Amino acid sequence: MNGSFDFGAIAAALPYLLGDGLGLTFGLTVLAGAMGFGLGILLAVLRLSPLRLLSVPATLYVNLVRSVPLVLIIFWFYFLVPYIGAWLVGSSRPIQVGAFRSALVSFTLFEAAYFCEIIRGGIQSIRRGQISAGLALGLTRRQTFLKVVLPQAIRNMTPSLLTRLIVLFQDTSLVYVVGLTDFLGAASKVGARDGRLTEFYVFVAVVYLVICFAASRLVKRLELRWKVAR
Repeated sequence: MNGSFDFGAIAAALPYLLGDGLGLTFGLTVLAGAMGFGLGILLAVLRLSPLRLLSVPATLYVNLVRSVPLVLIIFWFYFLVPYIGAWLVGSSRPIQVGAFRSALVSFTLFEAAYFCEIIRGGIQSIRRGQISAGLALGLTRRQTFLKVVLPQAIRNMTPSLLTRLIVLFQDTSLVYVVGLTDFLGAASKVGARDGRLTEFYVFVAVVYLVICFAASRLVKRLELRWKVAR
């Protein structure tokens, strides 16, 4: 590595860094966030169920996933699921899962546990009197939930959901364990090739800082706006 800083190599690598690297990072964030949110809703409903047959398994899943590092879940899914799948279908060879699908499923399962708690907290933040008022107006329990409880709960939990997406965006750098090239991985490859790791790492840090800071400010503005609206 040269003794002086030279950021000229970054300009030449921008199409690869932003197109392939950052593109994968954003794509994985959006897909895993959407799928994790959907699964999180299901888990939250199960956790709030009065039936222990439904609430206990959901609670165990959430507590287990939240107790295990994300990198281990990615590692386990990528290396163990092919063999478990082969055993289930009776194949003599491991099934093909793929690095991207392994990362996507791992992030989805992991984030769903956190989204579940955010959604559950948002639903429980609505006073019971709101539900009683909806039922008194002649609404069914389903209508009360969809038209009275859910809109207010979404407003309460949106800042936390967006904050969790910011964390997910940062966590995507862990896909290196399955050989995927995200934004950080792309910068590492080009930086190592050109002998300019320091410059590329500084560039990556600045990009992450700008994106995450801007997203955090947006979340803060939403929180302030809704506090005023109340």
